[in-house]
Amino acid sequence: MVDVTIDGDTVRAVQDAQPAAAQTQTQTQPAGSDAPTGHASPDTTLDLTGFVLLTAPAEPHAHLDKALSWGAIRPPMGDLVRAITSWREYARTMPVEDIAARAREQALRMLGQGTTAIRSHVDILQGSDPLRGALALTQVRDELRDLIDIELVALAGPEVPTEHIAAALDLGVDLVGGSPHLAQDPTADLQRLLALARSRGCGVDLHTDESLAGPVTLDAYASAVEGWRDEAARDGAPVPNVSAGHCTRLGTMPAADRDSIVAAVKRADIGVIANPITNLYLQGWEHPVSTPRGITAARQLLDAGVRFAAGADNVRDPFNPLGRSDALETAMLMVTGGHLTIDEAYTAVSDGARAVLALPVAGVVPGARAELLAVRGTSLPDVVANASADRFVIHRGQLVAESSVTRSVALPSAASRPAADPADPSVAPAHAAAAAEAEPALP
Repeated sequence: MVDVTIDGDTVRAVQDAQPAAAQTQTQTQPAGSDAPTGHASPDTTLDLTGFVLLTAPAEPHAHLDKALSWGAIRPPMGDLVRAITSWREYARTMPVEDIAARAREQALRMLGQGTTAIRSHVDILQGSDPLRGALALTQVRDELRDLIDIELVALAGPEVPTEHIAAALDLGVDLVGGSPHLAQDPTADLQRLLALARSRGCGVDLHTDESLAGPVTLDAYASAVEGWRDEAARDGAPVPNVSAGHCTRLGTMPAADRDSIVAAVKRADIGVIANPITNLYLQGWEHPVSTPRGITAARQLLDAGVRFAAGADNVRDPFNPLGRSDALETAMLMVTGGHLTIDEAYTAVSDGARAVLALPVAGVVPGARAELLAVRGTSLPDVVANASADRFVIHRGQLVAESSVTRSVALPSAASRPAADPADPSVAPAHAAAAAEAEPALP
């Protein structure tokens, strides 16, 4: 057990705990307080006895404009093409207020579960008002900026005019995005998007090769970015952050081809973002036997030293009807579906995600940013397995969310309990076992 001291937005000290308990000492105002942020007493203390304190998750790939729309759309379950068709039909008349309301609710759900930074793609929509989503999400980002960091990516399909993407950037969207692998000419669309990003000096996060057997563009993407970096180095200019989401095609290609592309991605310093829940749902419908699974080559990317993250992607929309808005769910899926270790999987949704998003280093380390999540449990495996709702969330050194659960479990009747044999200590009264398994409630 340790005592963690926070000063402002930074972890200042991590020391062996005093005999009482492990604590996190923060200069913060509890969530929901009416007092102005930053004016709390400097000796505010959270007693985290029975909790595991972790780097707070960062969500590297969300779609806040689509989130929580499943109930309104009621789409047919199916693959990526069906999801796109259902979404576009709904989005055709979707008002800004609807987008903003769902995005706000989803962001706050994620914050309540422990996520303190989100990168969200936002569709450049078809029709006469293509910036409705961008307008809604920039409003939500600004509204919640004291509670959660939100970064926005202009998601432009191949049919979206370049001037509409530029207009979204002018509105305040942060990065250029798109899906070149869906274009008739993937290389041309890739070059178009990169050219716009270079002209605007902004970062890039592309949906890349989101298929099991479709076109491969990640090699061309890596080659173009590597050339961009070489040219920038000669000019003494920085290259903005660059990343690729999905990359599921990388997980189905022959090992030699895969390893060659992984090496190119490493040279280009492109961060890769796996999205297990959405790709496991969307991909493989056409294979009723030996169904292949849609997760990128996580092991090979990690072993090569590529910046690697995992995200929840879609939540309760045509692209994924489920999802708990919880990074622990994503970590669990990277263990069961991606065969990562539990430590690697949690790193992918926390420190790894922050690296892909180019965020400051955070966690329970002196000098790190105070972005922390405390979850009731005994260890990281216990936390990922049980995903207790008992949580404290700290953003920039401030307590921004807390939740607790009380559980009551009925005891068996006296008539059904086995009699305890005083000579056999292994036979304990049933009511004692039940009490020991009950999850404690917060004071």
